[in-house]
Amino acid sequence: MDEPHEIALIGAGEDQRAVFTEYEIGPVCKLSCASRGKTIEAEAGDFFEALCLIRRQLEPEGLIPFCYGASLNVYPSGMARDMGAGLKAYRMTKGVHARMADLVEIFSSGPDVIPASVDAQEAFWREWLATPRA
Repeated sequence: MDEPHEIALIGAGEDQRAVFTEYEIGPVCKLSCASRGKTIEAEAGDFFEALCLIRRQLEPEGLIPFCYGASLNVYPSGMARDMGAGLKAYRMTKGVHARMADLVEIFSSGPDVIPASVDAQEAFWREWLATPRA
């Protein structure tokens, strides 16, 4: 794929950006993050997981990528991970089923992105799963 995505880093001061580049090497999804003169890389079974691994390395520096893949209320379904390499995920609302219209690209951003840590995002997803949906 080798597609670069320029993403703002929250908590890094003004105009701090990182370039995330995705590579698919057979069944392995590799992601690199270049910012501040250094590069962080991660390999996982899908790009969402690779993004989470990189986010965990950025978090101690107080940095969160401003994209849907790092938004509190966004998480991929099992099918999005298996069939789409985790490049799309659902915006979730507690008490509401996720719909196709709720699918977003994890490296895109919008005004509804809620920057969050990996742990906070996973906690929101677990709460969403546990909440009855209409």
